[in-house]
Amino acid sequence: MRKITLLEYISLDGVIQAPGGPGEDSDAGFPYGGWSAPFDDPLLDEAVETAHAEMFDLLLGRRTYDIWAGYWPHAGDGPIATKFNGAVKYVATHRPESLGWGPAEDLGTDIAAGIRRLKAQEGPDLVAWGSSSVAAALLEHGLADEVVLIVVPVILGTGKRVFAEGTPPRELKLIRSRTGASGLMIHTFEPAGPLRTGRIG
Repeated sequence: MRKITLLEYISLDGVIQAPGGPGEDSDAGFPYGGWSAPFDDPLLDEAVETAHAEMFDLLLGRRTYDIWAGYWPHAGDGPIATKFNGAVKYVATHRPESLGWGPAEDLGTDIAAGIRRLKAQEGPDLVAWGSSSVAAALLEHGLADEVVLIVVPVILGTGKRVFAEGTPPRELKLIRSRTGASGLMIHTFEPAGPLRTGRIG
């Protein structure tokens, strides 16, 4: 069985839309593309290298795939670029015939079923970056084995959220937490079972 790690840039109010740059995702008129850029931090480079230290394949939404397809094939032959270009890209898409940055396969019409099938196979672990559609499927169906939140100290007030209305309640166990000089925080969680409730005091 393959381990699945979900990595997300996230604002303090839970927004994950377009952290990387203007125009990345302007759905619903989102005006703040690139909100994570002012908080670039050496800590992030370490986290990315750690997450991709072993062989892996990628789970991507179509928008993330298209953005990366325009960047990584031209990013030189550094270790991260080499791994990203060589990884199999499993993509949530309605246009599987246009997956030119390979190796690549579509997840099929049922994203959760496609991910569940991949998870049950033998092979490299799977890393999911960004993508509200893939993240939602992982969280709704309990398919993520590790959740890494790259928390940027901003409040956006609008935008797509990773923990959207209807996300099933559950607990996560914090297994690692680091804070960079910029204020960027990286929290790593693993599933810890169903939500418990109680009374304080």
